[in-house]
Amino acid sequence: MNSKVLPLAEALIACPSVTPAAGLVFDCLEAQLRPLGFEVHRAISGEPPHGPVENLFAVRRGPEGSRHFGFAGHVDVVPPGEGWTSAPFAPEVRGELLYGRGAVDMKGSIAAMVAAVAEVPQDAGTISFTITGDEEGPAIHGTVALIEHMRAANAIPDLILVGEPTSVNRLGDMMKIGRRGSVNIWLEVEGGEGHVAYPHLANNPIGPLVNMLAELNALVLDEGTDWFQPSNLEITDITVGNPATNVIPAKATARLSIRFNDLHSGQELADRVNAIAAKHGGTARPMISGEAFLTPPGAFSAMIADAVEAETGLRPEASTTGGTSDARFLRALCPVIEFGLCNATMHKRDEAVAVPDLDALARIYTRVAKAALAG
Repeated sequence: MNSKVLPLAEALIACPSVTPAAGLVFDCLEAQLRPLGFEVHRAISGEPPHGPVENLFAVRRGPEGSRHFGFAGHVDVVPPGEGWTSAPFAPEVRGELLYGRGAVDMKGSIAAMVAAVAEVPQDAGTISFTITGDEEGPAIHGTVALIEHMRAANAIPDLILVGEPTSVNRLGDMMKIGRRGSVNIWLEVEGGEGHVAYPHLANNPIGPLVNMLAELNALVLDEGTDWFQPSNLEITDITVGNPATNVIPAKATARLSIRFNDLHSGQELADRVNAIAAKHGGTARPMISGEAFLTPPGAFSAMIADAVEAETGLRPEASTTGGTSDARFLRALCPVIEFGLCNATMHKRDEAVAVPDLDALARIYTRVAKAALAG
């Protein structure tokens, strides 16, 4: 199959890189970027339990004072699981489809980025790649560490495009101009264990926990905004761990997850949950994964939409749906938009991408990069 992107994607997929990715897959990407004139910086960040994590920042500098356009993404993948038709890290083309873990999320997009920049003259401006090995995992020592390096190196892009698989039914039907924030909260009620026949000598924590969860479950956080769906709070776990039928337990715990729009901050929601937990004699321990953000429709989104329409005939819908991505960190640097392949098979067995989509995506990325650097 005559494709500029296919061999690049196959080489990346052939490198097993279950999160946190390290070593071979970064060797492969570096080998693809250096011949194109990129300076490549690789670093390992963090300690156990969430590290070490390998990351890569590559930059091809244009003329002094020129604009800087950044591509961003990740080379780590989720575990492939069982039941694949072919080996998940042995890329295989069947018909027009390339199969392999990461074909869609998101080694295929990174390969398209590499092919795209080969078509952009170096004197057009500065281009960079911000690539982490820990987007699918805790994401504590991934893009956050890369941002610190970018600031120290005075290499902040004017615009960043993240290659997450945003398309739904056809390549080009959707781009993401924002994402909801995410906070997970662990709840705990301490009681006093005892025999069920002597409740006056014990303190059952389950009742207060149930009442707490009922109040939290009844919360209506908002009705949504022009660009965001309503925030939602979901109870994701309840644990007592009591194997005995005649014992009042000493402790009961639960966990909830809130996906929230830009009417809230993670800390404000954590404080609200903590107040309700305290009212019922419990405690709340939050972990804020990211804040909501929005890149309002404007010149950048129009630039991407024009490029997509020129190659596919579609004008992508601007959306904020779905889960989080590393755009939640990069948005602190400059405007960020996500656009990439069709997401129907991501994280599934027999993950696959249409090879013609890879080449179309590369052409779209080339158009976007040229337009972004032209200002």
